[in-house]
Amino acid sequence: MPILIEESNLLMDENIIDTRLSLCKNDTLPVTLPVTLSELVSMEENRRSTTIFDVAAAAGVSVSTVSRVLNNKDDVSELTYQRVSKVIDDLGYSSSLAARSMRSRKTNVVGLIMPDVGDPFSVEIMRGINQAIVELGYDLLIYTNGDIRSNTSALREQQYVALLNNSVTDGVIIVAPAARSFQSVSPVVSIDPNIDSPSGPAVISTNYKGAREATEHLIALGHRRIGFIGGRTDLLSAHRRREGYETALQDAGIPVEPTLMLPGDYTSSTASEQSHQLLSLDDPPTAIFAANDQSAMGVLTTAEIEGVSIPDDLSVIGFDNIPESLFHGISTIDQFMEQMGYQATRLLIDLIRGIEPENPIIKIETRLIARKSTKALGDP
Repeated sequence: MPILIEESNLLMDENIIDTRLSLCKNDTLPVTLPVTLSELVSMEENRRSTTIFDVAAAAGVSVSTVSRVLNNKDDVSELTYQRVSKVIDDLGYSSSLAARSMRSRKTNVVGLIMPDVGDPFSVEIMRGINQAIVELGYDLLIYTNGDIRSNTSALREQQYVALLNNSVTDGVIIVAPAARSFQSVSPVVSIDPNIDSPSGPAVISTNYKGAREATEHLIALGHRRIGFIGGRTDLLSAHRRREGYETALQDAGIPVEPTLMLPGDYTSSTASEQSHQLLSLDDPPTAIFAANDQSAMGVLTTAEIEGVSIPDDLSVIGFDNIPESLFHGISTIDQFMEQMGYQATRLLIDLIRGIEPENPIIKIETRLIARKSTKALGDP
């Protein structure tokens, strides 16, 4: 199924342009795009020859009535609805998603709101979403702020959901939202929501359990001085992973030392800087738990620069199990991101079709994967 970008939004929103161009350059996703950017510009120019004012004049109604019809408002009579619909078709104003929605009350489009389509976490989520939309015959429209490090405001996310679900999409998936709730007449499903007990449909992974297992793995290998580089402080996942780390230390009778715990933002560059600080301590850690695999790769970069051998001098474990972690031999916690995207899409489309799920909260269990970046302390 193609990824659709609504023409007028594409031309007005640089983030959508960035999203589409990123997907054009990225051959890792088995998706097709319907038209080129220049073709979309041409389509937009052609469509400008017929405006909403032309539709209103031909139908003998006000512009606001045409707008209400396009947005599926309930305060329009069936006769007026049909008359405006016919005029839109006759004038060739039916290329937009809004017009498709007007005719069928459905757009057959799923919206996706995420921090950064270029981030490995996002790519794996999109793999699962793509598989589901292909199986179920839907199209996909993506909004992104373009930077995984950005603390996207909850208000902006809520505005995105309102914009998409008012007319452009039949439902929306939002990944790692800062907002805790959304007001929408159409279904919204969150992946990795920012609340322990989501009020709406969601797919979550066991962040606390996974972080605890990662730390217990290092403890079982004999490590006692274990550093921690966290994630984005505005996200619940980062807090839960820190809590899992702290609990594992406490259960093993190991003091939680603030000097060994540094903030991060889920990026390799920040983790590289923070790991330098940890390795510069008078009594540096013998192991580091990084809150995601991108951060773990940052630790590996610093270790190489400073001549620290992995895992002989320092054991490193991450979280996510992105493909790059396998390539670099990083021990990690697998949270089955592709499955999260797939399950979220199936859940959303069931809701779109009026099928009530037995359980609107789907929990994906994490799993420890031990690779060559961790080993027993003191082993040759």
